[in-house]
Amino acid sequence: MTKLSPLQIERLKYQPKLPSSLQNGVNSLELIEGAATQSVRDQEQISELFANTYGKPTVTFKSTSESSVSEVRNVGVILSGGQAPGGHNVIAGLYDALKSANPANKLYGFLGGPSGIIDGKYVEFTDEFINDYRNTGGFDIIGSGRTKLETEDQFNESYNVCKKLGISAIVIIGGDDSNTNAALLAEWFVKNNTGIQVIGCPKTIDGDLKNEQIEISFGFDTATKTYAELIGNIQRDANSAKKYWHFIKIMGRSASHVALEAALQTQPNITLISEEVEAKQMSLDSIVNYMADIIARRANAGKNFGIAVIPEGLIEFIPEMKSMISNLNDIMAELETDSSFLAATSMSAKFEIVEKRLDDNNASVYSSLPASIKAQLLADRDPHGNVQVSKIETEKLLSEMIATRLDEMKQQGKYSGKFSAQSHFFGYEGRCAFPSNFDADYCYSLGYNAFALINNGLTGYLSSVRNLTAPASEWVAGGIPLTMMMNMEKRHGEMKPVIQKALVKLNGPVFKQLQDNREDWAMNDRYLFPGAIQYFGPSSVCDITTVTLRLERSKELASV
Repeated sequence: MTKLSPLQIERLKYQPKLPSSLQNGVNSLELIEGAATQSVRDQEQISELFANTYGKPTVTFKSTSESSVSEVRNVGVILSGGQAPGGHNVIAGLYDALKSANPANKLYGFLGGPSGIIDGKYVEFTDEFINDYRNTGGFDIIGSGRTKLETEDQFNESYNVCKKLGISAIVIIGGDDSNTNAALLAEWFVKNNTGIQVIGCPKTIDGDLKNEQIEISFGFDTATKTYAELIGNIQRDANSAKKYWHFIKIMGRSASHVALEAALQTQPNITLISEEVEAKQMSLDSIVNYMADIIARRANAGKNFGIAVIPEGLIEFIPEMKSMISNLNDIMAELETDSSFLAATSMSAKFEIVEKRLDDNNASVYSSLPASIKAQLLADRDPHGNVQVSKIETEKLLSEMIATRLDEMKQQGKYSGKFSAQSHFFGYEGRCAFPSNFDADYCYSLGYNAFALINNGLTGYLSSVRNLTAPASEWVAGGIPLTMMMNMEKRHGEMKPVIQKALVKLNGPVFKQLQDNREDWAMNDRYLFPGAIQYFGPSSVCDITTVTLRLERSKELASV
């Protein structure tokens, strides 16, 4: 038997909390329908593509004294995309709801992500199996994957596997792309009269899958607290040694929610926000000047140290870099089959071929970059055919360019300090941490609620649990149509329906909190040290939610 750590043993014992509406089980629920919905944009195209699942109402659940009998159901579950803390608890909540509704119900987990349902690779869950994973991090219970569910053949294979196992509902736990796949699968199942339902659950540590009904995606709370602990540790070290500038890149490609939240929890000297850079059309040069100015002013005050937080996707939001990367993405497919490019024996030869293919302005930008960054831009594409931004060492690019700028300033007599940089990238460190109490409760509720949606005959819905700054008993359980969050975007050169990403709102209360304190944090050492996630003790310590959620909810409540 595998030996468990003391914390593992204690976390397995933790009993997650549920909204009061779900506490009597899914057989004692009343479904309350809200208003009909429409997609966030491109209503005509989305309604045409999802003719059978578009325009459905939002729903909420209310506990009743009456109890119905649940028919026997077999359900399949898929973990899709990158890991996020709490995924195991979604499955545990789904399993507990399913078994409490009818002990004859079965839950199958498809192995390795969406490919598992296509290839028919699965495991049937049992009490003993589930109990080993409650309140733990990671997706190792069944594994995950990034296979797309979007073709007719894939849908047919999925249907055949479901038919073989007697499965009448699928739960897909994933982010915006994964839940786009859930919407496509739900539409196909209805269109072809299969009788199979599809429900999604909102997962992503990036925090970019949210709206009025989805206040936060699961995993964001735990991941940002994990990163904040690491940043706090580095801040303490920097304030002790007083000789290093730490450049910390944090996961979050398409949105800066993670960097913003981690900054509000730790109060570093510099925080860049990708959405702000894009809105202000800041060039790479202007970003370097902004950071170098703060570093020089701190040096003049005798402080040759500091902390800079940088979102992972920053490079794609800088106008000239965005243009160059877009141009590069378009020509990479050609380059990957180009004989002269493939035959090039040196990286410098590859650089020369790329620069000749790029438009003049983009070629100039590419040429100006350090060789290491040029090489990273030519690395293998992601599943969408785009540059893998996480592999671009933006933190090192900025520190190198700042060092050059500070040398110029020193020659001009504008800087007399010492600059020594350390770089870090925090990504994987936060994806599989033990879920916080909040994520343990929230995820369990999402899974439990997902079966409530199934039990009430719904399909094409996303499990929604709201009012999250209140105690768990006051949370509101329900669901929203997946099509409600969709719009049309260009993918692989074609316009496709996808769930719209939620970016940082520059006019919102969360960014304003950073904006109002930037100058103070830049020059004064207001560092906060959050420490490790707490699971036991006063609720003010172990059950506290993210700054982002508290600020956004307080604004919502103030407007009511």
